[in-house]
Amino acid sequence: MAQGLEVAFVDFQSSRSNMQHHTEEISLDHLVVRRGQPFNITLYFRNQGFQPGLDSIIFVAETGPLPDLAKGTRAVFSLTSGNRPSPWIAALETNEANVMEVSLCAPPTAAVGRYLLKVRIDSFQGFVTAYQLGEFILLFNPWCPGDAVYLDSEPQRQEYVVNDYGFIYQGNKNWIRPCPWNYGQFEENILDICLELLDKSLHFQIDPSTDCALRGSPVYISRVVCAMINSNDDNGVLNGNWSENYMDGINPAEWTGSVAILKQWHATGCQPVRYGQCWVFAAVMCTVMRCLGIPTRVITNFDSGHDTDGNLIIDEYYDNTGRILENKKKDTVWNYHVWNECWMDRKDLPSGYGGWQVLDATPQETSNGLYCCGPASVRAIKEGEVNLNYDTRFAFSMVNADCMSWLVQGGKEQKLHQDTTTVGNFISTKSIQSDQRDDITENYKYEEGSPQERQVYYKALQKLKDGRSQGSDSASSVPSRRMPPSQDTPRSLDTPALQPSSVIQVSLKFKLLDPPNMGQDINFALLALNMSPQFKDLKVNLSAQSLLHDGSPLWPFWQDTAFITLFPEEAKTYPCKIPYSQYSQYLSTDKLIRISALGEEKSSPEKILVNKIITLTFPGIIINVLGQAIVNQLLSIQVIFSNPLSEPVEDCVLTLEGSGFFKKQLRILIGDLKPHHKATITLKTIPFKSGQRQIQANLSSNKFKDIKGYKNVYVDFGL
Repeated sequence: MAQGLEVAFVDFQSSRSNMQHHTEEISLDHLVVRRGQPFNITLYFRNQGFQPGLDSIIFVAETGPLPDLAKGTRAVFSLTSGNRPSPWIAALETNEANVMEVSLCAPPTAAVGRYLLKVRIDSFQGFVTAYQLGEFILLFNPWCPGDAVYLDSEPQRQEYVVNDYGFIYQGNKNWIRPCPWNYGQFEENILDICLELLDKSLHFQIDPSTDCALRGSPVYISRVVCAMINSNDDNGVLNGNWSENYMDGINPAEWTGSVAILKQWHATGCQPVRYGQCWVFAAVMCTVMRCLGIPTRVITNFDSGHDTDGNLIIDEYYDNTGRILENKKKDTVWNYHVWNECWMDRKDLPSGYGGWQVLDATPQETSNGLYCCGPASVRAIKEGEVNLNYDTRFAFSMVNADCMSWLVQGGKEQKLHQDTTTVGNFISTKSIQSDQRDDITENYKYEEGSPQERQVYYKALQKLKDGRSQGSDSASSVPSRRMPPSQDTPRSLDTPALQPSSVIQVSLKFKLLDPPNMGQDINFALLALNMSPQFKDLKVNLSAQSLLHDGSPLWPFWQDTAFITLFPEEAKTYPCKIPYSQYSQYLSTDKLIRISALGEEKSSPEKILVNKIITLTFPGIIINVLGQAIVNQLLSIQVIFSNPLSEPVEDCVLTLEGSGFFKKQLRILIGDLKPHHKATITLKTIPFKSGQRQIQANLSSNKFKDIKGYKNVYVDFGL
């Protein structure tokens, strides 16, 4: 009796297709392809081959728990594409005997995620058979011009999609420090974890059918991921903590990569990992977005504003010693803040606002009901279009708010100064295919002091006023949000922190006399300059206090009063020293010390405020690779580290990781280290990925948490 066409088995050609779709580092055994780009599969039949014109083959691709043709989560498309119009395409490549090769292609707008591929065969003898061929994963495609995330530069695609390591810039604007980070977006199981993350979102939990249908939009996906990186609404990846108490988790400063965080979240049944702060949220989001195929980079903004009341002015309050006070409004200027930029078209906005978009996963207040921020067009921020979705007003204030300083005395507030240039400096990201830092401040705002910058500022202010008068309160107008507040404003050593008072005509500024090394005394000077033709008699109150990463000031641990007399146009230097023994017990994890001076002249009620952030530094970890790195060959790695302090430290732990070198993060218990003791360990590993790679290291103890080091290594493929 005649048999119909029967499929014996299918070859998804995973290795070949994954190479063509730039996913070979994710897997060579499971099919992972990008939308808008063809991939081939081979069907093997049992008794006879496919006969065009007689046999009919129809493919079905489904994603999500409730596949729906109308919503685009179910596609039905025939090999001949005759009577079944579909944006999905199937084309016959070769047809021989019992073997047929077919080219399939998802449209560049298809929902990303895990798909089930089925086939239905109508044979000319009248037999109808259906088969489940297997699963594949579909990702965004920045190589496809029709995809909303298309990026037309191959070096940029390599950096912002393919590169699995980078740097996150920390410190302050006078001392910018690169912190190495292992994104590891192609490491084992990371893609599965990223898809699990989408399925754990509140959007999916509430309406899985609609959520899956919207997964073709990078705008939608980016907001979902942004909300899921923090855990304020859901079982997101990370718990934020700015309290300095991390006893029941990991100090955020100790992390060196995203892989360990994502794998811990998955292994514990999606329980939030403890703990993260802004750079950790941004780094993990970068991993997820690059894994899904959306070009993403990590951005640091030094002197980052947080305007809680929407007036584009950051209010800061001081007492008569120059000590910064906590204020009820919670307006703050962070020492630095870290967010992401993701590249995508913005069909939901007027023309010209696509490209890089700000996304900030640090948990703050809600945007459309969830703790997320963005995507906000970087161009819209620069042009002051603060009414455009999403959260553009808040993003604008982070880079271009004005700063107002107030003196609080006797229950009264006295305006000290309004500074238009304090907020938003040295906006930084890693350079393309280089370890250098790119300054991208000009992408966000016109040059400070230029007419265009002030025009945009007042334009933004007017739009906010217009929006309030119309009673609008959409996601784009951003409700007041609790951001971890600031480290305030480290300023150039060569210019006064504030313009000299027109009444007093005296300039004050701080200058470091020695590098601020952890474990050593801090030597600095207050420089006073009389710019008037009159004699000046100054009283200056000085103080020093530690800051937490959220900008919360701790109680001053050092105070001094200087009496300085200045003849006309005379300059004087007042030297200061803070001993290590005095500041060591008051330091926060971030090792930030704020020194302040509030000066007054006896004959004038005017006051001058100057302040400076000092970031204490450590010597880094040195990593040496002993010999040539070759895939699947034993490699020795030497790690040299030391205790920089003049006192012993306990509970030392060395952490090592690096995509392509280690399957998981290594934690090596070192124990105690004597004062200034240098130690060397050598370990062996077998590299399993070729190309340019990076090894990251961190040393923590009971006295410090984040001595970092890294080594770039090229791994040869070998024979």
